[in-house]
Order: sequence, then structure tokens, then C-alpha cells
Amino acid sequence: MAFREVTAKRHVGLEQLSAFALAGRTLLGPVKSCKFVVDESTNQSVLTCSAVRLIESLDLSSATGQLLNETIQAQNKEFKTGMSSLLFLVGAWSSAVLECLQQNVPVSVIGSVMAEGLHSCCEKVQCLELSIHDVNKELCSSSARKSIFENKTYYISSNSFLNPQVCFQKGAPASEEVAVPRNVHSCPDDSCNFSTSCLVSTLSDFGSVASLVKPVDDESKSVISGSGVITSSCNKKKLSHSRYFSTLAKCNFSSQLGNLEGYFSGQSAYPCECNGFGHLAMALSHGNATSLKLLQNIIAYQQRRAECGGSSQLNVTEIVTCCLLGLPESYSCVCPGFITLVSPEQASIINYLQDKPLRILLMDGDLTEQYRHLGFNRPHNVRTISEAPSLQEGTSEDVWLCSALDVLTRFEVNLILVKGNVCEKLMERCMANNILVIGSVKARVLRALGEASGAQAVPYLAQLHARHLGSGAHVQVWRACDGHAMELRELVPVRIDVQGIPLLTAVLTTTVAAKLQLIEDQFWTSVYRLHHALDEGKVFLGGGAVELLCLSHTQMLAEQSLKPARTNAEKEFHNPSWLAASLTECKSVVLQALASGWTQYLSAILCNTAKAASEIEARTLIECHLKKAADYGSPSAYILKEFRRGVVVQGASDPFTDPAVDFSVYDNVAAKMEAWRRALDLVLLVLQTDAEIITGPERNRLLNSDVSSEFVFL
Repeated sequence: MAFREVTAKRHVGLEQLSAFALAGRTLLGPVKSCKFVVDESTNQSVLTCSAVRLIESLDLSSATGQLLNETIQAQNKEFKTGMSSLLFLVGAWSSAVLECLQQNVPVSVIGSVMAEGLHSCCEKVQCLELSIHDVNKELCSSSARKSIFENKTYYISSNSFLNPQVCFQKGAPASEEVAVPRNVHSCPDDSCNFSTSCLVSTLSDFGSVASLVKPVDDESKSVISGSGVITSSCNKKKLSHSRYFSTLAKCNFSSQLGNLEGYFSGQSAYPCECNGFGHLAMALSHGNATSLKLLQNIIAYQQRRAECGGSSQLNVTEIVTCCLLGLPESYSCVCPGFITLVSPEQASIINYLQDKPLRILLMDGDLTEQYRHLGFNRPHNVRTISEAPSLQEGTSEDVWLCSALDVLTRFEVNLILVKGNVCEKLMERCMANNILVIGSVKARVLRALGEASGAQAVPYLAQLHARHLGSGAHVQVWRACDGHAMELRELVPVRIDVQGIPLLTAVLTTTVAAKLQLIEDQFWTSVYRLHHALDEGKVFLGGGAVELLCLSHTQMLAEQSLKPARTNAEKEFHNPSWLAASLTECKSVVLQALASGWTQYLSAILCNTAKAASEIEARTLIECHLKKAADYGSPSAYILKEFRRGVVVQGASDPFTDPAVDFSVYDNVAAKMEAWRRALDLVLLVLQTDAEIITGPERNRLLNSDVSSEFVFL
């Protein structure tokens, strides 16, 4: 082992953290700039806006990089959100600490003061926590008040940046105008119909066309719930060139839901009421329209099930995803049951099985001869000798295959779902006997299918008994919204359903292979944001409002720390108390460094959302807010007031969104503060490591190199 002493003014670990974090600067804020990650070995690229995927693709062979990776993975494992903020603050505070080292601030002072300052910020921002019930009620009433339907006449206009083709035919008569009944706003504040008054305003918030309508009293007008277009029953004209207001969109979000029609009868693609937290999901989605639509359908499904007995909270364990390549993103949908991909050979037996109620077998482990359950210990010093020496080597596997197939045939098993891997030879024999075997199935899927069908998972086929099998399962090839079956080049989607199954599959589609992982990450982020909000019962003001208060509070602490120091220095310069005054000034320097991290964070959000053309302009806007907050008397009250007006740092999903439309952004409380703590803990941990340690083969190379004098070998 060897180590090299690192001077305090040039800390290699902090420099590495700052360099790693710089790669994720564009991933911050509601509006993210995605990055392409290219695999040099295969020349394949993946599009990502997730800090987790970005870090996984970087060269993190150094100890600092490994610590950063473990920190982000821990945040992702616990919250599934907040990783981009964590990565950015790691870089910002690493640079700030380096500046403190340049000013000869002791390491102990940096660590204690920054930890104390962050703890004070966490206590201060508690005043910006809001109850989810109050937020959802306010969002409902605000959406009803500010809805673009309300008591005004508007016409659909196109956004030249987004969709220049959307327009009405010139000279169209008044009877052909898009309309909505007046009584859609007659609901009280605690009961908001998301499918009418909130529908088009939601779509316009996400950068679509600004769809504005004329209210009428004619009850013959009808709402086309799936497409978001409200038309007269006597007028069949529809917008066919809009990304959102098209026939395809209608098919996607209404008729294409298949068996969900029983749950969504009489409801639109946004079937959430206020008590279903549909508006809260919108505020937490940060402008991700595709994920929002899927999430709202999931909420409606689970809410309907809760009416029959169950939890009204969002149950993440009842949600799985299936990514399909080859269909447009508008085909994404939510379906009850389990949808997965199988080979064309396996799909060939679906026609034989799809009209029959199947007997289902669940395997809790691998379906192979060599599989042994977790905790199994083979007996030591024991060797098994075959009683038939004439048997050739490898026959044991054939015996197992014959025995396994005999068990499956005897119990008339049609469908097998395996948690782990499946023996390829056994799968071939099962297909020859019209038995469908699916491997690598998640535990939540096995649990849901077992609950609905009565099946019990077993680790070995030798333990199988009739009571372990389930019944009532159905399998079919998954069909897209146009009714045609998917025809993929390598894999075919199939749907397994059991009546009353507590499982939903979010089918995520795209025609771009590089976007599959991106779309799935965005969906799960939206799901877990709502899950954590419902679990905690509170949310933060989003869009940078909390960080702005942290910045204001930290600067106030820095100014307060200087006042006693200046007083003592002026009165007792020759007194030993000058040392205390010096330490107080060091404290102010550290607090200013902590504040610089918040400033960089807010500047990045402003630049990423196109609210500032440059970092200089962003800092000018931030200073303007800070000055107004100080003049207001209470920074928290000022931020809350400006947040409700929609003029704080927050932004929607698109920089060209109409600023007149209200779109509030909220964040999770625990995930955000834990990201702060983890970021600072990592920076301080690397700061306290004052030596670069080298182990392994690199040590021998350094030992024989010309720079060996710079190292101490142990």
C-alpha cells in the first residue's frame, strides 16, 4: 500500500467530486436537458436524464467516484428521487470547500460550521411544508378559478415552437366551435371534476396547444374524454394533427384501456377527483405529461378498488412496467394484470391457451436442476455414487427433465411463472407440450397472481401438490389501441390476467430504442414522488422556493456571525480575544461558501428552464429576490406569496409554456432534505481524507517509477 500526502490547498478528492458533478448540471430542475451515453464497445447510445444512469456510465474507478456512486445509489434505493439535486450539490459544495481551503480555513471549522448551517436550514424551511390535503384542495379550486374555460370565449391557437400545424379551419361557423357546458364549474372546492375543467388547462401547462373554449348552455354538447377535445354532438370535426388533441390520443387514453373500461365507465382519461390526489400528482410530476396520464389512471383504478375495501393510498407494490419498442409514445397505457415479453416461439402457443382458464404454478427460485434455496448447505465430505455405473455422464439432467415434465403433466399445469432462471431444455419440452413458462418474474407479480388465483409459490417441483396450484388465469397476446397485435422483431408482449388481480402494468412505448430506459425512469420517479407525498402527508414548495429560503437564511447567519467579531476586534485588538474573532470570521467565510452552493443550484434551475439567458442574469434575478425578501420583513412569507403568484424560480415542463397559466410545482420533503444531508456528508467525508491511498498493482508500478519519492510505501 502507498499513499501520497495532499496539501490542504489542493484536495484531489474534492476536485474529483466537482468534476464528476459537473456532468450532471443539465439534469437539474423541472426542465432537463438529456444526455447521450455512448458505449464505446458496441457504439450504442442511451438517452438519459437520470443522475443514476449517468453515474453508472462514468469511469468511477477512483475511491472518490465509488463513494459518490454509493451515495447516489443509496438515495435512489430509498426514494427514487432527488439524485440530480444530490449530485449537483456535491459538486457545488466541493468547489465551495476548496475556496475555503484556499483561504486557510481549518478543516475542523469547515466541517462543523457547514453541518451546523445545513441543520439550521432544515429547521428553517419547515415553514414551507404544506399538507397534501390543503395543497390538493387549493390546486383543485385554483384550477377551477383559473381554468381557461371559465366565462370567456377563446379559440384554439397553435404554438409555433411546439406544434405549428394545429389550427381551426378559417371561417368555421359558431356551431362548430369547441364548447363546454357552464355547469362544469358548479362543483364546490372540495369536489373537482378533473375530466372537464382541469383537462385542457393541464395539457396546456405541459407545452401543448393553448386550447381555449366558449362556454355554452346546450346540454347536447359532449366531452370526448380520451382526446381532450370537447365538441358538439352534431359536429364530428376533430383536430387530427395535434400531438394531444387527436383521434389517436382518444384511442390511447380511453378505448385502449381494454379491461379498464369497467373501472373507468363514464370517466375520462383523467378520472381523478380531488380526494384521489390527481392534481397533487400533476404538481409533483414536474411537467412529465406522459407519466402523469399513466399515474392518474393508476390512481383511479386503485381508488375504485379501495371503495370495495382497501387502502386509498397509492400502492407502489401493485405496479409494474413493460417497455415496448416499436410503437409511438402515444400508445402508452395502463392495463390490469401482468404484461411481459416472450419469445416468438413461446407466443406461438398463446392461440392454444388464450381461450382456456389455466392452472398456474408459481416457482420461488430457479427452475433448474442445480438450484438450491437460499441458506441451503451441502453436506461436507459426502460423495454420491450412482447405483447404475453403466449410465453415462450427464444423464442426471435428462432424468430431472423427464421427472419435471412428468410432474407438470400429472398436475395439468398450463402456465408457470418463475422468479429466477429457467432451464432452456425444460422450456423447450414445455413448449412442445403447450405449457407456457416465463422466467425472471418479480416477487410482487408472483404475490399478486398468487393472491388472485390462490396459487402458492414453491421452491422445487418435487414439493408440488395440488393445493399449490392456482386457477382462473387467462393469457393472450397484448394488443395495441388500434386492435392489432404487436409484431416485434424479437419479443412479443403477452398479457396474463386473473379476475380481481391487484396488479397494474404500465405499458411504456417508444419508437426510439435509446429512450426506453429514460421513459421508464421518468415514470417511476413520478410514481414515487406521489407515493412519498402521500406517505409523509406533506410536500415542499417546489421550483427552487425552498432553496431560495435556504440561501436567504444562510446569508443572514453569515452576516450575524460577523457582527460580534467586528465589535470585539475594534474594542480589544491586543486582547487574546482576537483569536475568537478570527474564528468567527472563518465561520462567516464557511457560511458564505455554503450559501454559494444554494446560489449555484438556483442559477442552474433558472438557466435550465430558460428563465435566464446566462448565469450572470440568473444571479441578478436571485439577488433581486433576496433583496425583496429582506425588505418584505419575512423571507418565508415573501417566498410563499411569490410562489402563489407563480413568479419564483419554478417553471413548467417547457420554457415556451404560456406564463398566464398557473402551474405549481411541489417537491417531497424527506427526499429533498436527505439529498442535502447526503451531499454534504459526502463532501465532508472526502474533505477529512487528507491522503490519496493507492493499492493493488498500481503500487508496484509507482514503486519503480521516477515519482516514487512523492509516495510513502507501507
